[in-house]
Amino acid sequence: MMNRKGISYQGETRVLDDAARVQAPGKFASLPDGMTHYELAGPPDGQPVVLVHGFSTPAIIWNPNFNALAAAGFCALRFDLYGRGFSDRPECEYDADLFDCQLLNLLDVLKIDRAVDLVGLSMGGAISVVFADRHPERVRRLCLLDPAGLPLAKLKLASWLARRTPLGGWLMKLTDSPLLVSAAAGVMERTKFRDLVGGYLLQAQFCGYRRALLATIRSGLVTAAEESYRRVGERGTPAMLIWGRKDQTVPFRMSARVRELMPAIEFHAVDGAGHTPLYEKPDIANPLLEEFLGRE
Repeated sequence: MMNRKGISYQGETRVLDDAARVQAPGKFASLPDGMTHYELAGPPDGQPVVLVHGFSTPAIIWNPNFNALAAAGFCALRFDLYGRGFSDRPECEYDADLFDCQLLNLLDVLKIDRAVDLVGLSMGGAISVVFADRHPERVRRLCLLDPAGLPLAKLKLASWLARRTPLGGWLMKLTDSPLLVSAAAGVMERTKFRDLVGGYLLQAQFCGYRRALLATIRSGLVTAAEESYRRVGERGTPAMLIWGRKDQTVPFRMSARVRELMPAIEFHAVDGAGHTPLYEKPDIANPLLEEFLGRE
């Protein structure tokens, strides 16, 4: 399938339309920047907990946690960020403003007026911190899982090329779906990793997916939220940080910088986990999350 600049992205053979959306569980919200796919579970009067996924793997990453939170009495909301899953792939800048507006608009459409608890993984952590910075009255608690948003001392070569040179589009063109999912998930246990592949490959068939990934890299969101971390830390929003010790995507050493910027944050390192501790080690991470979010 050709994009508007003439680059054919490998594997993108389908259009995300109403017929395609029939495959999706949950519901859709029509927001100013496009249709957003979401799922709600748990008691409607429970404390709302919003799960914000990361750079490339959609809301299915929360499969081990979503129903567990609902069963614990929370009103759990998970959704696909623009460009991912079954949400639209608008032709625009995929920056902090886009994702901040998506989350704000979704809460308003769903009439979730009370302050929410945000749980953000990787880039979703950066989005959550920016949201808490811009809308402090809308956030009660904040849980960050191996979060992005801070400058890295050394970018991977592919990321540098994608962000800094015209080669990014051609790199994305030549990257097939299995390689993307392998690089994206960061899951240490291969058996669990395989559970993600079907849903990941399905979203990668829809036109605009790779364009959205490239635009997100170029926006700088994944490394440019440091001041939001600082301001949220100074404000004293109750926060918890969970990080997999074997994370090779956002290195474990970055946890020290988050703790510098947010000195009061509660910290838990998860042994044996990589970039997705709630997915890889739900028996460890879910109780931590439920206990933290259950506090008054």
